[in-house]
This record gives sequence, structure tokens and C-alpha cells, in this order.
Amino acid sequence: MNQSELMLKAVSLAEKGKGKTFPNPCVGALIVAGDEIVGQGYHKAYGSDHAEVEAINDAVSKGYDLSLCNLFVTLEPCNHHGKTPPCTRAILESGLKNVMIGARDPNKHVAGGGAEFLQQSGIRVTTGIEEQKCMDLIADFTVWQQTSRSYLYLKMASTLDGRIATREKHSRWVTSDASRKKVHQLRSMVGAVIVGANTFYRDNPKLTCRGLENENQPLRIIVTSRLPEPGSDFFLLKQRPDETIFWTDLKTSASSAADRLKNMGCHVMALDKNQNGLDLNQGLTRLRQDRNVHYALCEGGGKLGLSFIESGLADEVWHFIAMKILGDDQGVPVFYGREPKFMHEAISLRMNCSRVIGDDLWIKLFPKKDIAP
Repeated sequence: MNQSELMLKAVSLAEKGKGKTFPNPCVGALIVAGDEIVGQGYHKAYGSDHAEVEAINDAVSKGYDLSLCNLFVTLEPCNHHGKTPPCTRAILESGLKNVMIGARDPNKHVAGGGAEFLQQSGIRVTTGIEEQKCMDLIADFTVWQQTSRSYLYLKMASTLDGRIATREKHSRWVTSDASRKKVHQLRSMVGAVIVGANTFYRDNPKLTCRGLENENQPLRIIVTSRLPEPGSDFFLLKQRPDETIFWTDLKTSASSAADRLKNMGCHVMALDKNQNGLDLNQGLTRLRQDRNVHYALCEGGGKLGLSFIESGLADEVWHFIAMKILGDDQGVPVFYGREPKFMHEAISLRMNCSRVIGDDLWIKLFPKKDIAP
């Protein structure tokens, strides 16, 4: 395997820790002797050994001389004391002579650069191997470092011709059981699930995580300027109302309907307005600051999803495409709300990967922007 293939293996390894390491990044590492992977590790949970230490210990336990090996790691080794000692020290003590790094650390507050420290200590360092993939891996960490808000997943599901429901608003089910199971796995990782008014009033959703052994039940957030009556027959008002939050405008938040919802245990949060409607960034910032929510998931309709994208807040888009065709121009489109006249006005996203899940195609997308944070 070449350097790129080895780094991508480290990326796949790191993804096992996604959602378990926050507020730290997920990292993967390999110890390679010649063409053989002799040690591997990933950051399993916040406060546990880092990926480099895991990989070093794995190789040492098998009796390998690390001075003859190379280290591949998706993120620049830390050079500061946190919950664990600096990984640069562990690398020096291991005898490793060559370190291959995918991405540089976007954390500007750490004490010194790990790559520079290793180079100054006589270790040969190579950076930028599969840099984009490694930066995508820590896109959440980069958001946490550069902003005060939650990292937002945007999940959409559509037919092959881009419809999320029929003209009669029937949408169950667009995608397969396998895709829905993956969505529930994502729900189990996030701290809040967000939907818009149309989804709330039309589908009466539960927004719960189901079918998993460790079911984390996220907060439920409805973005709307029209609040329901407390006696309405909605699941979210009857079950765990204290974990249901309505994001709305200032005037609506001060209404009698808001007071009645609050008396039921629901929360009504007033957001400022901007050119795109409600200030969704403010809502995500309050989620992280007030509720310690590092990951949020939007499962709203096409208009709300587009609002997050246009606001630059959709950090990672999961699009499930069912191999079905409605063929009806009156069906509900996956995104709507813009009126571009020319193709160059389209919003461009960057594909990270695609995979067949059940009968569907899953595409993971990121906003188009420079690699460097």
C-alpha cells in the first residue's frame, strides 16, 4: 500500500470514535513496518489514550522495533498536556524516526506545534497526506475551535427525481429500512434533532432514537413562527415536553400560546431575525452554550434545510437517495425556496464519499471551502 492508502485506512479507523471523543477530535493511527501494518489505534473516548499511544502500544506488545517503523496519523500529534500527556513525548520515547501526518491541528490555543517539535527533535515529518479527507474527519472539531455553536448535520432523503413526498404530502417511506437505521444511529450520537413547522404539523414526528441498544434521546427542536395549542394532539407535547424546544421570533415567544407551552414544560426560545429569517446561528450557539450540545441534526424539510445551507451552517450533509421515481412535478422537492435564473447561481457542495445502503445511495457532502480552517 502507498502512503495515501495507508492514511485512508487510518481515517476509517478514526471514524469508529466519531461522536465519542468530543470536545476532542477523532484520530486514527497506524504503525507500519515495510508494507505491513503492525500496530493500530484510534481515540476511543474523551479522556482515553490518544490514537498514537494506542498504535504504539499495539506494535510494542507484538515485539516490533519501532525505530524501524513509520507512524501514520490523521491529525498532527498533540504537544501539550490535556487529559493525557502529549503524544509527541510518547513518539520520541518509542524510537520512531518517521511520522506521516494527514492534517495540521486547527486548535490555535495549544502549546506549540506537534510537527515542529518532532522535527526539531530529529524525527522526519511528512504532512498533508490525504489532507482533505483528514480535515473532513475533524470538521466538527474545527467548528468547535472556530465558533461557539453546535456542529450541524443536515440529513435529507429523496427519490431519484429529488422528491421527499408526493403531491398529497405522503412520505412514508421514501428510503429503505437500512437507511432509516443509519439515521437512528446518527440520532443516537447527537444532542438535538431539529425540524421545521411543516414537518412538525404534517408528520407529527417522534424524533426519538429507536432500535439501538444504547438509545440516546436527543432534545427536539421545532423552528416555527406558529406555535401549537397546548392541548393539540402532537407526540412531542405529550411525551417529554421538557425536552422540546420551539425556536421562534421575539413577538411569538411573548404570546399567550408560548406561555401555555411553557406551563406544560416546553421551552420557547426567541431568536433574532436576519435576511434569511430566524437567526439559526444564534439558536445553535445557545444549544452549545446552554445545553452543552456539540452535535445537532436537522431533519427538517427542504426549506429549513436550504436555510441552514445558505447560512453556512450545514457542516455535513447526509443525502439518502432511493432508487424510486415519482415523476410528478407537483411532488415536494428535496430543497426549495430559491429562484436562481442561471446555473452558476446554484449552490455547490463537495462530495466526501458515497455508499450503497440497503436499496439506497448514501452521499456524504461538505460545503465547498478551502482545506485550511
